This record gives sequence, C-alpha cells and structure tokens, in this order.
Amino acid sequence: MKYVVLVSHGNFAKGLLDSLEMLAGKREEVIAVGLENGITADQFAIDFAEAIKVIPSDAEIILLADLIGGSPLTTAMSVLSSLNQMDKTLVLGGMNLPLALTTVLMKDTLDDDLLVASVTSEATGAIKQFVLETKDEDDDI
Repeated sequence: MKYVVLVSHGNFAKGLLDSLEMLAGKREEVIAVGLENGITADQFAIDFAEAIKVIPSDAEIILLADLIGGSPLTTAMSVLSSLNQMDKTLVLGGMNLPLALTTVLMKDTLDDDLLVASVTSEATGAIKQFVLETKDEDDDI
C-alpha cells in the first residue's frame, strides 16, 4: 500500500484532507501535517515524524506539498531522508484538490510515471476561469 502525506503551511493540508474524506471516504493511508503559524521548522519536524510513525518502513510514500521549496516540504524531506525513506518517496508540489483526489484514488493502480502524468494533468486541467454567461435582454425579442 502507498501512503499519501500532505504537508503545507498553516491548516491547508488538514483542510484538504477533510475535503478528500468528503469525496473519497476516510482513508487511513492519507496523513496531513501543517506548519502552523508560530511553530518552528524544528517543531514541525517533530510533528511530522510523529504523524508518519504509522507508515511501515517498507511502504511507498507520495508526499504532496503546497509549495516546492517551502519549509514544510524541505523539512518533511529531511525527516524522510533521516529515516532512509526518500528512495521510496515520490514528491509533488503545488497540491490542489484535483491533484490530491486523483493521487488518493489512483495511487495503487498506476506506476509512478503514469501517476505523475495523470495527477499533474488533472491538477492543471482544473485551473480555469469560470465565466457566467448572462442572457442579453435583446435575445428575448
């Protein structure tokens, strides 16, 4: 089984987990950890390490982060590296709900390359401007 770990600034990861549970049901293999305001990166490392203790050492991990290069991601990667888990970890940044949902639903059915292609396509494809078209009054004549 692959585990999905969501990391973010603030409560974004936990909020995203809540939305995922509404759409895909509760999943024990999805974990969310946020670097909350006022918490140091060192404390986040401790919180992250505690949250991932449930992941077996031989499990694969898909780490989704809000920002590439942000403290939550770099700290999480540092913790995973110290646990010798990075060789079994796939990392994606810029997470949004379509990316996370597709990851959760497809993680065990696609190989890593196909999963990355699929989830990034879903994530970018979901970004669109929504325009509400109104009917002109002249059209009623």
